[in-house]
Amino acid sequence: MVSPESVLSPPAAGLLSPQLDGLGVVLHPDGGRLRVWSGAADAVDLVVFDDTDLDWITATEPLAPTGGGVWEISTPLLRPGTRYAIRVDGPQGAGNTFNRGTLLLDPYARGLERTGYDGWRSAVVEGSFDWGGVSKPAVPMDRTVLYEGHLKGMSKRHPDVPGSLRGTYAGLAHPAMVKHFLDLGVTSIELLPIHAFATEPRLLQHGLANYWGYNSLGFFAPHGAYATEEARRQGPEAVLREFKGMVRLLHEAGLEVILDVVYNHTAEEGIGGPRSSLRGIDNRAYYRQQDDGVYIDVTGCGNSLNTSTDAAARLVLDSLRYWANDVQVDGFRFDLAATLGRDETHAFTPEHPLLRAIVDDPALAGVKKIAEPWDVGMGGWQTGNFGDGWTEWNDRYRDRVRNFWLSDVDYARRASTSPVGIGGFANRLAGSANTFAEARGPLAGVNFVTAHDGFTLRDLVSYDVKHNFGNGEHNRDGADTNRSFNHGTEGPTDDLGILATRRKAMRNLLGTLLLSAGVPMLTAGDEFARTQRGNNNAYCHDSVLTWLSWEHAPWQRDLYAHVRHLLRLRRENPALRPSRFARLGERTPSASVMEWYDERGETMSLERWTDPAHRTLQYVAASTPEFEGFNRVLLMVHGTEHPTTVTLPDVEDVTRYVSLWSSADETPSELTPTFEPGDTVALPGTSMRLFRAE
Repeated sequence: MVSPESVLSPPAAGLLSPQLDGLGVVLHPDGGRLRVWSGAADAVDLVVFDDTDLDWITATEPLAPTGGGVWEISTPLLRPGTRYAIRVDGPQGAGNTFNRGTLLLDPYARGLERTGYDGWRSAVVEGSFDWGGVSKPAVPMDRTVLYEGHLKGMSKRHPDVPGSLRGTYAGLAHPAMVKHFLDLGVTSIELLPIHAFATEPRLLQHGLANYWGYNSLGFFAPHGAYATEEARRQGPEAVLREFKGMVRLLHEAGLEVILDVVYNHTAEEGIGGPRSSLRGIDNRAYYRQQDDGVYIDVTGCGNSLNTSTDAAARLVLDSLRYWANDVQVDGFRFDLAATLGRDETHAFTPEHPLLRAIVDDPALAGVKKIAEPWDVGMGGWQTGNFGDGWTEWNDRYRDRVRNFWLSDVDYARRASTSPVGIGGFANRLAGSANTFAEARGPLAGVNFVTAHDGFTLRDLVSYDVKHNFGNGEHNRDGADTNRSFNHGTEGPTDDLGILATRRKAMRNLLGTLLLSAGVPMLTAGDEFARTQRGNNNAYCHDSVLTWLSWEHAPWQRDLYAHVRHLLRLRRENPALRPSRFARLGERTPSASVMEWYDERGETMSLERWTDPAHRTLQYVAASTPEFEGFNRVLLMVHGTEHPTTVTLPDVEDVTRYVSLWSSADETPSELTPTFEPGDTVALPGTSMRLFRAE
């Protein structure tokens, strides 16, 4: 067996100090052992509670220091089901917030349980589960289609999911939900945070809730409220078992489970906020601070985890190992990942020991690692800079695609010409080579047009401005720059022309997303055009505003058919999903050789790339076989509202073009008419069309 230390770079190997092994509770035949790290503590106590009254302390035992800041106790009091807390005492002074009277959560607790009097208790979880030989699907990155959704919101209103399962872990794995995922054609379900989380006090004062879950209480326990009532009644062990059951059922269907993980900050907020765990254990070591104890907040959430310390970085790494191995999840999307890569000077470095450890750790081999490559601190925007082993959310892609199909069209209506040409859009379509290093290839980028944060697809084409008054912040929250376009009126309308134009705009956005090189991410509900009524920051609404509706008008079913059709075409045409960038004059396996033509069928000139008056191109992509057969496609893109005629290019070895899809169609056509090089094709304004080149 290869030890992790032998394959990690020297800086990352420091995270794996044996002194930091086995933190949390480890069960043994005579009880359990608890290990807690606090580099500055003077004393640490274990506090055990009654099995039924979580406010009744039944025992208190001291932990002994064992060196390196670790405190330890072995006791028969720690058994499966034990509810416990820790108390930590230490010196006072700038940056320290020790208080021996505060009951704290074990950062490594596999189960958490709410108590009405004093917040939360840790729970000892045994964790055994019969996986029945079911293994991870291991979907290759070039075939991965991410489907980002909220665990509760996806099934909460589904009529075919039994009422007792709606909005739960079990509900997400119900056959009705699995059928939807498979019929649509996605491969990997990316869940908004399911780590145990809490609602901020200010939201509770407004009668709202933290729905999205980006407010972690602990990094090892699943959120109890997402379990069925029966599992919650049985306790944390049953909650974890239900979560694992969900993973197993999705894996049986060939679907991956990706977790959106929030390691950049915790629910303890800023100084004066809740003191639930890390702040009371060793505030100075776990949170970024100035010398006087003032927090350095690069997350916008009150605190930032200080991953420049071994203990904090190891906490993250151990959490990832647990979910990837004990719970068998397939990957992670790291919220505000730039925070995790900040060093002791609080500057981002792609060679941060934690970032390298996550990539190099054998325990995380084969696990998908997706970075949200920014935070809100100085130097926080790092798209393209995470290096080998990482895939990154590509916000440049999002912005350019929205501009091309929406804000540029809005501008052209008022100024009679578009503001820019098609060159920047073409770069995004072909894999964003100007953002990701050649060695990393197009699969380094996750392409997206919408996400949980921001307008839904339907709202993106229906609103010019955000409508967030229901959030209790006087419409000040949420992004002001959305690159959206309402196409003539704000919000709902009965104007048939505007509605038709909006539908075509959605088809163009989805067509671009699903036919681009890179890893596509579809936001749950966009396949049938859900709306949040113009709210672009619905994090605090646990209601029908955010739960998916499964009752759809005919036009919504037509849009779903387009998405399903596009995903099938993506699967069938490897030229659309290259793994590498092509090199001029070289044969690069699994790359797509790209040729660009204008509407006349001629090679694109430099002037045509940049001329705002010429926003029409033809893109020919030919695969370089490595694992699949040869394939070649042609994609037409027309980015103005005036119709045009396009001449099909004369490409070497191409004798005909077979029509596969058009964004101008209200429903996907089953017809596949063929054309010859030199034939002309009429394109309506702002539209796309895909052909297979044979």
